Amino acid sequence: MNIFDYMQKYDYEQLVFCQDENSGLKAIICIHDTTIGPALGGTRMWPYKTEEEAIIDVLRLGRGMTYKNAAAGLNIGGGKAVIIGDPRQHKSEELFRAFGRYIQGLNGRYITAEDVGTTVADMDMIHLETDYVTGVSPAFGSSGNPSPVTAYGVYRGMKAAAKLAYGNDDLTGRVVAVQGVGNVAYNLCRHLHEEGAHLIVTDINEENVNRAVNDFGAKAVGVNEIFGVDCDIFSPCALGAIINDDTIPLFKAKVIAGAANNQLKEDRHGDQIHGMGIIYAPDYVINAGGVINVADELQGYNRERALKKVETIYDNIVKVFEIAERDGMASYQAADRMAEERIASVAKSRNTFLQNGKTVYHR
Repeated sequence: MNIFDYMQKYDYEQLVFCQDENSGLKAIICIHDTTIGPALGGTRMWPYKTEEEAIIDVLRLGRGMTYKNAAAGLNIGGGKAVIIGDPRQHKSEELFRAFGRYIQGLNGRYITAEDVGTTVADMDMIHLETDYVTGVSPAFGSSGNPSPVTAYGVYRGMKAAAKLAYGNDDLTGRVVAVQGVGNVAYNLCRHLHEEGAHLIVTDINEENVNRAVNDFGAKAVGVNEIFGVDCDIFSPCALGAIINDDTIPLFKAKVIAGAANNQLKEDRHGDQIHGMGIIYAPDYVINAGGVINVADELQGYNRERALKKVETIYDNIVKVFEIAERDGMASYQAADRMAEERIASVAKSRNTFLQNGKTVYHR
């Protein structure tokens, strides 16, 4: 790939390559956009087969964080980092401290957090070298496990989507099919159960299924059965790309709202379910509770304040569908437009200040 052509096409600001011979660190930091504020996004550790694969992944993830953070109403931009290596074999204090020094060298343009393949303990080691890290241990003022907060945001967004589909947001008696019952989805199920919803669940991990059945009276079905069950709301909370050519004909729900990332296999699938009248809550809008929670650490973490901000996911989902109605488009497109309009609005205000001869943060 021609990196500069790709960066120019999607308006990336910076791509930083980091290596440390002593620790074996090979990492890439992507800063996509800092119009609204410094870039915040997690560090993923993965055994990429090629350097090009790692570059493509960090570019895709970094741009996605710009949209996610902007749509969530946060005063931060988008970025991401990847470390090339097997998280089961290649972790060390030296590696994460070296990576922390690179983050420190960016002087606040990029703030990291945990992601696939990294943990709170890893963030603690990065924190030894830089303050530009979130999701560290609570002893350092962190918010702790983000799963319950992410789940609460999905629950709020699901209620907003239900109101659009059914005329009210009361989930009492609604049948919700939950695909994947990991940490986030388990907490989501708890909220749904407490409101009186009926749960149908599946997971490749039998222990997760049994826990939901025992704790919430959920009905268990096979992993391939979940797509076609009779339900009001389908909630994908496992792998991405599950809205695709094979599953769409099976859906009976009027609402799709869940925690999984990248739920649409292709954009055309978003258009397809839109044409079927299905209310789809765009994934990066509804599952933003985790990043909202860690972003609050930048002000000195206050859980009550963070949860109040997470509650606004309800309003964000409503706004997405207002834009979709206004502009005659599918909800996944409306989510992008909502993020882009906010970035453009902030950029315009910054340019106004520049024209008045004042110094501002952004380029």
